[in-house]
Amino acid sequence: MKNQARDIVRALNRSSIREVADVGMGQRGVDAFWFGESDEITHEAIRQAAIKSLQDGDTFYSQNLGIPELRESITMYSTNLHGVSHQRSIAITNSGMSALMIAIQAIVDPGDEVSIITPVWPNLVEIPKIIGGVSVREPLRYENQRWQLDLDHLLSSLTRKTKAVLINSPNNPTGWTISTEEQKVILDHCRKQGIWIIADDAYERLHYSSALTAPSFLPLVDEEDRFISVNTFSKTWQMTGWRLGWINMPKSLEIDVGTLIEYNTSCAPVFIQRAGVTALSLGEEPINAVKHKLRHARDHLLSGLRDIESLELSNPEGAMYLFIKVSNLKDSLLFTKELVRKHGLGLAPGQAFGPEGEGYVRWCFATSTDRLELGLEKIKRIFKK
Repeated sequence: MKNQARDIVRALNRSSIREVADVGMGQRGVDAFWFGESDEITHEAIRQAAIKSLQDGDTFYSQNLGIPELRESITMYSTNLHGVSHQRSIAITNSGMSALMIAIQAIVDPGDEVSIITPVWPNLVEIPKIIGGVSVREPLRYENQRWQLDLDHLLSSLTRKTKAVLINSPNNPTGWTISTEEQKVILDHCRKQGIWIIADDAYERLHYSSALTAPSFLPLVDEEDRFISVNTFSKTWQMTGWRLGWINMPKSLEIDVGTLIEYNTSCAPVFIQRAGVTALSLGEEPINAVKHKLRHARDHLLSGLRDIESLELSNPEGAMYLFIKVSNLKDSLLFTKELVRKHGLGLAPGQAFGPEGEGYVRWCFATSTDRLELGLEKIKRIFKK
């Protein structure tokens, strides 16, 4: 017998974003835009809350579902944001990634199908496979420099084997954002068929309309609808390294999700949860500042790339990425590795987000315009040659 992991685990696709990053991490002169995180440190008040919590001795276990103060703060935050007060349950998790894993563990059996709108962050497609589920890709259409959902095709593709529909909106990598009308149609269909909806809402606040948030299922669902929202402090509050997330779910799942958290991580660290309470208490000002900076960075990058004939651009409605189509590009992984090695420019390969992403590269613009300028100078020289 060989000492190795299960066949399902060994068959998981390694993230080619990491594969590209491994080429350039630690290398001098590389301007890296491959990961989805801001280059700004977390707000000082949030950091100080964690420090105070540690100094106060908060180094012990908490409840599996999280400390009551944070769960109540998230409930109030969600109520104010979406204008509804649900008697739904909140569970605190060690990151949005953990929230997604636990949500899938809670409802998906081996052999169940999970329909996933793609291209998408690779982790979403791989998670169901770990427990024996089947990931079914539902590609967005790219037409007239816009990403669009083929709603009729999505609904017709759902079968008796479909346990859940997984939707990331605003979407990583494309910035596509589902409309309220599309959400209503999907919700109505899934209610009739008994299909769960899992919304990856990591970027819901990073939406560039005048609204406070991107369209959400939360104002549309009933308390016991088969709907789960997973969220994270990582993007909106610039807390990627803190690993703090949450699940919004029907109360009927609360006990079992608590058990899953116990068997995955037991609980999130209390001092990090205290930092989450402070983050929510800061209100809209820091969130608006993040959105303002991202909108400015997006527009600056779009303006700088528009004159390059080999690139086709779409204007993302949300998130923090440009998903750039490169003329005649057949192997985005090889291409992005060469960008790092030869030119010191770090972008994510489109193929990392599925076959629909081949021919594209992703550029994270959650950084200063000065850093973006360094990248723009390099890419202009590359395509001038």
